[in-house]
Amino acid sequence: MEELVIKQKVEDMIAYSYVALRQFPKSERHVLSQEIRLGLWRLLRLIIICNRRYFKKTTLQDLDAELDLLRTQVRMAHILGFLPLKKYEVWSRALDEVGRLIGGWLKSFRARQ
Repeated sequence: MEELVIKQKVEDMIAYSYVALRQFPKSERHVLSQEIRLGLWRLLRLIIICNRRYFKKTTLQDLDAELDLLRTQVRMAHILGFLPLKKYEVWSRALDEVGRLIGGWLKSFRARQ
């Protein structure tokens, strides 16, 4: 089976995020940092599930909502000073790229109906 571009992008983002989250303060490693990591893994899980399902509508909506939550968590990490500006910019660009891919997936799904 052909490898999905979006899956590869999320895997790369997960690898980057582990490096970025390592510098969070100890008090946040088990709170916000853990929530972000779990959100990233949920995002990857939903992409894999969505690729395998015949009826994708609800899974795509869940995927979109999970991405929105992840964007908010990363933004809050930057606002609270846990994430430097440069890492925030790189991460935001990756999130936007994944968002565009999900949007295209949603659009193509709606066009087929």
